[in-house]
Amino acid sequence: MSEPATQARLTGRHVAAMFVGGFTVIVGVNVALAVNAVRTFPGTEVASSYVASQTFDADRAAQDALGWEVGLTHADGTLRLSVLGPDGPVRPTVVAATLGRATTVADDTSPALGWDGAALAAPVALGPGNWNLRVELEAPDGTPFRRRIPLRIP
Repeated sequence: MSEPATQARLTGRHVAAMFVGGFTVIVGVNVALAVNAVRTFPGTEVASSYVASQTFDADRAAQDALGWEVGLTHADGTLRLSVLGPDGPVRPTVVAATLGRATTVADDTSPALGWDGAALAAPVALGPGNWNLRVELEAPDGTPFRRRIPLRIP
């Protein structure tokens, strides 16, 4: 005859070990996520949000008065930024342009946007994912035009 199987007893030490182990996993995951969130944060958009807010409404009204519609595409290794005004394509002056991912500045580049007769274009090799073009343009009348234009590459 075989002997009856003995059951392991659940003791206070076992419960304490499960409690400590569970919270160790929770705290460890939270610390790992917080470190990665801070490490990949791309930074600030403006030095002082208060100062930027003082002229925000006037800047937005001036940009809206231009009546521009912008479009961003990427095909065959060429990034194209089209700017359409009420009378057709507009050739603005490029003050600054930064192309990068939304979550990190590691892939940021400054594409050399040049006029191709219908739009601003630059040769750029992009991998799949979400990209942003942060661009500052100047209208022929001197009005600044700033936009962050998202682009999804499949």
